[in-house]
Amino acid sequence: QVQLVESGGGLVQPGGSLRLSCAASGSIFSINAMGWYRQAPGKQRELVAVISSDYSTIYADSVKGRFTISRDNAKNTVYLQMNDLKAEDTAVYYCAADPRMVVFISRSLHPDYWGQGTQVTVSS
Repeated sequence: QVQLVESGGGLVQPGGSLRLSCAASGSIFSINAMGWYRQAPGKQRELVAVISSDYSTIYADSVKGRFTISRDNAKNTVYLQMNDLKAEDTAVYYCAADPRMVVFISRSLHPDYWGQGTQVTVSS
């Protein structure tokens, strides 16, 4: 089993920045890919970004150029730096992890491990 604990959410004004962190513990040797999803009220959950153990990344079009995903393998932690935040970025952000990168871009597969979620609210 893998446990994921997120931190760093909060309230920020439009144009502001936040950094989310997700620390993994447990059977972390099984983890290759780590990523972030988000779910806004009344909307489906969507992939925001994912990073593999060799630092390959995939981003949603809506966040390209504004968000950066990174990881520190020594600390078993993945980060999401969010800049130029917009109201439409408001959502609960979930950290996820899986041995397989492909599940993050599959319509029928999903990551095995999830965090509890952290709220990000962008409002003036």
